[in-house]
Amino acid sequence: MVTFEVAAGAYNRFMGRYSEPLAEQFADWAGVAAPGRALDVGCGPGALTRVLVERLGPDGVSAIDPSQHFLAALRQAFPTLDVQTGTAELLPYPDDLFDQTLAQLVVHFLTDPVGGLHEMGRVTRPGGTVAACVWDLGGGGGPLTTFWQAARDLDPDVVDESRLPGVNEGELARLCDEAGLNQIEETTLTVTVEHAGFEDWWEPYTLGVGPTGAHVQSLDDTGRAALRDRCRKLLPEGAFAVTASAWTVRALA
Repeated sequence: MVTFEVAAGAYNRFMGRYSEPLAEQFADWAGVAAPGRALDVGCGPGALTRVLVERLGPDGVSAIDPSQHFLAALRQAFPTLDVQTGTAELLPYPDDLFDQTLAQLVVHFLTDPVGGLHEMGRVTRPGGTVAACVWDLGGGGGPLTTFWQAARDLDPDVVDESRLPGVNEGELARLCDEAGLNQIEETTLTVTVEHAGFEDWWEPYTLGVGPTGAHVQSLDDTGRAALRDRCRKLLPEGAFAVTASAWTVRALA
């Protein structure tokens, strides 16, 4: 599994601007509403967790992630929340505990996506909902499309995120089917995020978050300058908006 051993603030500046509005739509799609108990798998700094807490209260929510930086931020925000260290592939919860188990922007980074989804089904009560979403990194509809296009323009052999599991249409549903989940439904969720200008868009890519941040940090000064300039040429002048879509599934345990 790809790890995100960066400060929670860095992640929020990079992906939080997209994942926070996505979380509201995702929770709606999963049918999260009181009363109930929900698990946020791969919770990160808590974009989805916050939405779940708003709907179910802290006693109705559990969250798990391998990153200590992210968990520390979440524990500070919600001192009484059940927050645990771990991965989707080995969830430290008994069978049938949750009404909804959700994974936002996580499945494509798992070492064993099918195993992780199977575990999500295991800890969800029979007839409960398992839901997952990942950015459209394969079809070019995700928020990182311009960055990776610029990177490929400069280096056609660059390893981008377009071949990760679940990032192409239909793949997430297939993984759910292989995990033994039932009554799988698919949709696409879309968010639009305003950027004040190029620097507002670019600066979070320099913070070392995820595969994009790792790629920026792998370049020398000349390479980073070339990538920055190429990105600038691909984006509008002045303020602009980025529209990003996520492949989304829900199923029954």
